[in-house]
Amino acid sequence: SLDYIGTLIASLNPKEIVVQRGYEKGVKEKYGDNLYITTIEEWAFVYDAAVERLKKQFGVESLKGFAVDGFPLGICSAGALMVYLEQTQHTGLKNICSISRIDEDKFVWMDKFTMRNLEIFNSSAGGEGVSLVSVIDKCSSPMGARLLRGWLAMPIMDIKELNNRYDVLQHFLEAGDDLDKVQEHIGDIGDLERIISRAATGRIAPREVMQLGRGLAQMEPIAALCKDHGIKALDSLIGKMRNCSKLLDRITATMTAEPAAAVGKGEVIASGVDAELDELRSISSGGKDYLLKLQQSEAERTGISSLKISYNNVFGYYIEVRNTFKDLVPPEWIRKQTLVNAERYITQELKEYEEKILSAEDRIYALETKIYGDLVAEIQRNIPAIQTNCRIIARLDVLAGFAQLAKDNHYNRPEMTKDLTLDIKAGRHPVIETLMPAGEEYVPNDIFLDNKKQQIIILTGPNMAGKSALLRQTALIVLLAQIGSFVPADSARIGYFDKIFTRVGATDNISRGESTFMVEMLETSMILHNLSERSLVLLDEIGRGTSTYDGMSIARAIVEYIHEYGHGAKTLFATHYHELNDLEEIYLRVRNFHIAVKEVGSQVIFLRKLKEGGTAHSFGIHVARMAGMPKE
Repeated sequence: SLDYIGTLIASLNPKEIVVQRGYEKGVKEKYGDNLYITTIEEWAFVYDAAVERLKKQFGVESLKGFAVDGFPLGICSAGALMVYLEQTQHTGLKNICSISRIDEDKFVWMDKFTMRNLEIFNSSAGGEGVSLVSVIDKCSSPMGARLLRGWLAMPIMDIKELNNRYDVLQHFLEAGDDLDKVQEHIGDIGDLERIISRAATGRIAPREVMQLGRGLAQMEPIAALCKDHGIKALDSLIGKMRNCSKLLDRITATMTAEPAAAVGKGEVIASGVDAELDELRSISSGGKDYLLKLQQSEAERTGISSLKISYNNVFGYYIEVRNTFKDLVPPEWIRKQTLVNAERYITQELKEYEEKILSAEDRIYALETKIYGDLVAEIQRNIPAIQTNCRIIARLDVLAGFAQLAKDNHYNRPEMTKDLTLDIKAGRHPVIETLMPAGEEYVPNDIFLDNKKQQIIILTGPNMAGKSALLRQTALIVLLAQIGSFVPADSARIGYFDKIFTRVGATDNISRGESTFMVEMLETSMILHNLSERSLVLLDEIGRGTSTYDGMSIARAIVEYIHEYGHGAKTLFATHYHELNDLEEIYLRVRNFHIAVKEVGSQVIFLRKLKEGGTAHSFGIHVARMAGMPKE
């Protein structure tokens, strides 16, 4: 869907978006003005041509094997993207050897507002803030970091797959030193995905080939550390790794240990690979000795002790003689240049030597280019196998990172179920707890929601008490559980969710003529129209953008609608309207809770603890005093 594209853009953070000419304005209006957009002509999106282009790229007779034939717009887009890459890369695209679809019904739905409100990828505080991904990313490679972002954007509902991830994570958590060893090996791999993408276009640099070799060398020790532990999910993953040892051996045998940045800029190919290359190098490297001997013999023969042999791009090799000795110059020397204090000459012997050296260097370049080109072609033939290994390593990297996160922050394994209950014991906010001052601990809280007795919690309490943090931490615990991570809680029993909605904070959209209140109503309307029995809904201070009476009426109506028509969607509703507390007496599945505070004289101490029952105290005056408002 078009909305899901917004979710993907938010998570993948693409550097460039390719669209059909004429649609760029609409794309920016829907997905944001900060996107870098490139346009291509309409013909690139023609369906039949796109199908043929993709079949040719993948070397198949039909796209049915990729299960994408029911996605004509996706095929058109993929075909257009191939056109763009062919136009810009001007070379083969051998690393693109498959296409797959994203089935939205397999992933938890989160719109861009939810991703923004939960601060998954970016903090609302901007560059100085801390996002969820910045806290939980313990990956050792760029490949793992990219996969983690993908998982965060698309949490899954498959309980079997989630338990597979938990099992691998659990193994790493209990593996002791093996966890550190696995992370160290993965860290040494580098970004093989980026390297092989350059190899596919033939633009891979010699030093990148060596990094590829170093990366491939880590595969076997990683596999050895991970296999035969009785973990089916881990054994299955390792069993899918492809053997690239022959390619590794060829890289090791072909490349010099510290190659130059490019062919022609220094040695790239190792000695012993090609006999002719070795001979030519001997000729080239022996030049200094030859020139030194020639300089000494000519100095002795002519009596010009100060003569020196040098080289420049204009004359090639030459003999330079100071003017005080030019009367001693032999007649067979040919004068090429007169300077203020010296003259430069060439000899037949020097010209012959120059031709020999230059010929050797040209031949060295040609031989190294061919040998290196053959090696790159071999790398290209191994791209599918390397890509498979990259995907496995990225997955191991994320799960090992989750283990490190759980170890460092005392996360525990959640229990995923098919029922409709959310039961979190001593849950904590994964970001806020890392920002607590030294010596101060985050106050944990329990949350229980189901579709029978406690579907909706109305949460009251003053500003700064922690209502918004509690809402966000509930969603983030669910999110972490549904990407395969352990969670910041003593325990969590989660009936999997298919949608997470949040309406937190006040924003406006002046460019579209939408006020803060209008934006709030539009986002809330979207939520109410898309509820399901497996939805998690977080609403914070709905209705405060208008008059008190209107706001309270709207807030009340929203609670009533979710209870009566919301398919049992589990909801946390934070509000200042303590008048809503009477809804508990009217509706079966509505419960009142509040964030406890303690009054000590004229001071208010926020206890951050969730308590049953509502409260009518907002402590607005106290909060204003804490903010330093003038007494006058």
